[in-house]
Amino acid sequence: MSKIVTAADGVKIAYETLGAGPPIVLVHGFSANRAITWRNTGWYDWLTRAGWTVIALDCRGHGESDKPHEREAYHDRIMISDILAVMDAEGVVSAPVMGYSMGSYLSVGMMNLFPARIPAAILAGVGERYFSFWGPRNDIVAEGLLAEDPNTVTDPLAKEFRTFADRAGNDRLAIAACMRRGRLSYTAEELGRLTQPVLVVCGEDDPIAGRAEPFAALFAKGEAVSVPRRNHHSTVGDRLFKEAVRDFLDETL
Repeated sequence: MSKIVTAADGVKIAYETLGAGPPIVLVHGFSANRAITWRNTGWYDWLTRAGWTVIALDCRGHGESDKPHEREAYHDRIMISDILAVMDAEGVVSAPVMGYSMGSYLSVGMMNLFPARIPAAILAGVGERYFSFWGPRNDIVAEGLLAEDPNTVTDPLAKEFRTFADRAGNDRLAIAACMRRGRLSYTAEELGRLTQPVLVVCGEDDPIAGRAEPFAALFAKGEAVSVPRRNHHSTVGDRLFKEAVRDFLDETL
């Protein structure tokens, strides 16, 4: 059953909790929601059976959460504060966070800004292209999301995200604003100063994330897993990913 917490700017954030054990916070990818990324792929069952309490939110602009249309409503700092608001509502001072794609970018920001709140992180769907992939692609994808006729979208990446957004029934104005949001950016040196254990997981055939190993190597306590024959969208439900997360959590917490 969905719960609601109201962010500082009045935006309502939907989330749910399942299980009975230590908490883990799940942050989904862009244009998805907690059900698409985590529930439908078996993560709820996998983690609760392993003894964890799942706390999964719908990021603003997605799922059951409010969907402002202004770019300024989606800065990474604001979206990170939504994660903290959910944790606060559940009385969680500190918990590992698992992000996928956009959720991983937000998790990196949270590790830097609020290290005491996130003792370990699983960063999936983000790899060596963390520093270089998006940039000018933000506007290209946003324009594809806003096109009246999806058949006029010719850029392959924009077309991929437009198709995904339409299938998910997204508010395209909201997620286009989210795509154009202000983003936190960290250097390799700054990532190297983080002390939390980090697991980086990427599909072997993921052109958006790139390889996991070079990104994991930047962290002081980084581990990498490459999932064979998986791309950006198919990695999230893979059993190898789940087993790697189970082992990581068992070893580090």
